[in-house]
Amino acid sequence: MADEHENNSPEEQALADEWAAALAEAGDASQDDIDALLSQGVPPAAPAAPKAPLEEFGSAPKASAAPVGLDGPNLDVILDIPVSISMEVGSTEISIRNLLQLNQGSVVELDRLAGEPLDVLVNGTLIAHGEVVVVNEKFGIRLTDVISPSERIKKLR
Repeated sequence: MADEHENNSPEEQALADEWAAALAEAGDASQDDIDALLSQGVPPAAPAAPKAPLEEFGSAPKASAAPVGLDGPNLDVILDIPVSISMEVGSTEISIRNLLQLNQGSVVELDRLAGEPLDVLVNGTLIAHGEVVVVNEKFGIRLTDVISPSERIKKLR
């Protein structure tokens, strides 16, 4: 047992010391005593953190140190957060049996007509419709219809 303590890292030794101190504080409490306390629903020794009130999107912003413009709170803090944008040509449902039979040259029929606009999704939420274009020998999308921010918020609820 002495060999185990010699090979431990300082973090592991500190953790072992904390456990030893906690066990010493518990004294001669048995597992039955601990189980009885847990079944009674004894509150934890540390007080619970106060919960922040929830606010609705439509509510007026509360006074804060951050500058507030005509459009609401300053959004500069979130402008550099990366989001995933994807274009959806169409979708379909197939059985796993048919999925496993797919190979090179297989054709999967989608639920969209040829020439119909693509959906533009940001983190899985529809924000626009568009058409495929070629820019510098790469595919791109020209937005033809952008969903208003109020409509996007309504879809989230």
